[in-house]
Amino acid sequence: KPYKKLNCFFVEHSTYNFNDFLSQLTSVSTHRDISNRVSTMVLGIQTAINFILRKKKLRSKVLGVIPARYDSTRYPGKPLVMIAGKPMIQRTWEQAMKCKKCDKIVVATDDERIKKVCEGFGATVVMTAYDIPNGTERCNAAQLQLAEKYDIVVNIQGDEPLIEPEIIDAVVEALQQSPDAVYSTACTTLAHEEVKNLGRVKCVTDKDGYAIYFSRGMIPCNKKGEVNPKIQYKLHLGLQCYDANFLKVYGDLPSTPLQLEEDLEQLKCLENGYKIKVIMVDHCAHGVDNPEDVPSVERIIKENPHLF
Repeated sequence: KPYKKLNCFFVEHSTYNFNDFLSQLTSVSTHRDISNRVSTMVLGIQTAINFILRKKKLRSKVLGVIPARYDSTRYPGKPLVMIAGKPMIQRTWEQAMKCKKCDKIVVATDDERIKKVCEGFGATVVMTAYDIPNGTERCNAAQLQLAEKYDIVVNIQGDEPLIEPEIIDAVVEALQQSPDAVYSTACTTLAHEEVKNLGRVKCVTDKDGYAIYFSRGMIPCNKKGEVNPKIQYKLHLGLQCYDANFLKVYGDLPSTPLQLEEDLEQLKCLENGYKIKVIMVDHCAHGVDNPEDVPSVERIIKENPHLF
């Protein structure tokens, strides 16, 4: 059985056909040739075994983290803003709790007010340092404080009170099915009239769904710099899913030029050669960036009470 798996691996990845290798090994005439071929074989087997084990394990244990800061520059106190009778952080947590892939959901915060409210509605809260620079590193700080160890950590944006649990599950599954990726995320179709909006992060991928680039500018961009009505532009959603071990080293990676220029954390991964798996989902972005967004979110909840 292991032999068949190894042979399938070599065939699938066009590295070696194991049967051909064995037949070639019998035809070599010198010890040096044998040594070289055996070295190649050992390297290939190690890669294959790692691939098989990761495929089998599927990085199965999943932690969901909802980062929540009180001192938002644009919208102070945002996690506790009331939306249709409940704090926004509670609505996000309730949606996240409906997903099937997460073994545990926690709120990671630096504020006692948020902690008190969250514990009041039943959430598990992990207190993190005030000076953590971003949500990604706050997720890592949260996982490091937990006794249990996890294979995957999902960063669930606290200002997405209408996040569909099915999308959380889909992003987790995408990473589980992509053993060569350390990060997975979701995109949805972007309306053409919003393509040039610098507040909308766009993404382009290769034919296999791995990210090539993320940008606040228009990508892809033609010579005229005009929106092409025939192109499906991809809007990057805030949901991010990480290999737990990669998350532990992410914060130690130095900032990169493109990351700083675009002010996009995910570019640090790409610039360091890591792969990001991207899936397309059907989702209308209804995040809360400022007070003006609250009425539209409340209207959706009122119109769809069975969903929220």
